Amino acid sequence: MPDLDDELRQAVSDAETVPVTANAQPEAPKKKARGLNNVGLLVALLVMGGGILALVMTNFEDAAVYSKSVDQLLAEQEKLVDRNVRVTGTLVRGTLVRRDEPCEYRFKIQKNEKQLDVRYAQCIVPDTFRDVPGMDVEVTAEGKLQTAGHFEAGQIMAKCPSKYEMKEKAAKGEKAPHQDIPAAMQN
Repeated sequence: MPDLDDELRQAVSDAETVPVTANAQPEAPKKKARGLNNVGLLVALLVMGGGILALVMTNFEDAAVYSKSVDQLLAEQEKLVDRNVRVTGTLVRGTLVRRDEPCEYRFKIQKNEKQLDVRYAQCIVPDTFRDVPGMDVEVTAEGKLQTAGHFEAGQIMAKCPSKYEMKEKAAKGEKAPHQDIPAAMQN
């Protein structure tokens, strides 16, 4: 045990001889290589960016909406079946029919002598969507072309004639499509 006492006395005397300064700072730890951290961050960002890009590209095909006229849609029918499509044409006069149970509108639209059967399973249509004698109604339907050959619309829009066209028609004594509702179309 005497050796332990001697070692302790020596350590205390050594500590007393070391000058203590008021501004003594602990030794800073050595810095790690920053290059490896930056490369790891870059790799992680590239992987996340690639994953987001792949997700967008794989889901883009389902989200795309093709815009076609009736004749273009029928020409590319095999390619566009069960895809989101916006089709434009003129309402074929005399084809607009409303069914009450279940509530559905059926009609035909045409472009360049090609006709397409459209089914719209809603009870409410735009005010300008009327089959008015002597007036062409431009219709845009958005939905999917079915394998059975008809177009299942989820939304329809009818183009109202411009105010200049309506002034000409008013001068001839005609009314706007939404003012002249046939009795068959009224609820």
